[in-house]
Amino acid sequence: MSSIPWPFRNAQGIASSLKTGVSERVRQWARKRQGSDASTTRLGPGRVYILPTGVGIVFGLMAFAMLLGSMNYNNNLSFVLTFILVGVGFVSMHQCQRNLVGLELSFSGAEPVYAGQSVRFGIAVTNHSRNARHGMRLYCDGALSEIEDLQPGESRIFVLSVPTTERGWVKLERFGIRTLFPFELFRAWAWLHMDVTGLVYPQPAAQAPDPPPTMVAHGHRQHDARGEEDFAGLRKYHEGDSPRHVAWKAFARSGQLLSKQFAGADTSSQWFDFDEIASVDVEQRLSILTRWIVDADRTLEDYGLRVPGAEFEPAHGEAHRRACLEALALFDEVSG
Repeated sequence: MSSIPWPFRNAQGIASSLKTGVSERVRQWARKRQGSDASTTRLGPGRVYILPTGVGIVFGLMAFAMLLGSMNYNNNLSFVLTFILVGVGFVSMHQCQRNLVGLELSFSGAEPVYAGQSVRFGIAVTNHSRNARHGMRLYCDGALSEIEDLQPGESRIFVLSVPTTERGWVKLERFGIRTLFPFELFRAWAWLHMDVTGLVYPQPAAQAPDPPPTMVAHGHRQHDARGEEDFAGLRKYHEGDSPRHVAWKAFARSGQLLSKQFAGADTSSQWFDFDEIASVDVEQRLSILTRWIVDADRTLEDYGLRVPGAEFEPAHGEAHRRACLEALALFDEVSG
């Protein structure tokens, strides 16, 4: 049981609900006012909002109290100090807002992850002005980037790590950039609504049944992990081929990438079929398929994938692994 009395717990709940409601209304207002942003957006003065921080409010009250005291005692030195502090406050407000105006932001990509991991959205921020920008940070719901400075002409990638729980596309509906520079008296920020998405693969099963038996094919391309047999000729280079099999001498002569073929090589391959897994739960099937693909890719085994609506011939390599896992991540779209 909580030690907080019931009336106070009720007040906390009401305050939390009011805060959530106000935040949602402000979010909708900002989206309606600004609309969707392009993949590369430069911040203008009308996009940057500014408000005093808690420290700034205390600073303003203190300056006002000093002004009243100066007027009451008609003290010239006190007037001078008060006006200096007020001037510092106005300069701080101007510099804080100016610290964001003119910055260019663009989405730099997000590497796919497995469900349960965090998608790392990369946002490139470029300073095209002649002045350095200080103390900037990107933020979104539940994620904060590091605080960074940008020198004139410098571009830097800020990373927002967003946790995930399910496979499929994850969209960053809105993110912001903010600064408290120079004296943390004011907080300037801007919201952006870009088309920012990241792909989430199914989570590999912790315990999966054994994959289907390996099938052996004769006379196919030699597997990277096995020894080479008799040289049979050259063929066009395909993504995923081992660099050891590239005909570098032929490349030096013709400028065309070719791969060596070897006769009599035995390659083993496996078919991972969605319909052959003994489970009625779709997500569990996808999780098992993901585990098989990850394990086969780690051992450089050739594997093929069959899911409703898509089929991938046995192969191996980064491109093949990504294509198969993407089909699993977007299973509803592929099968539909």
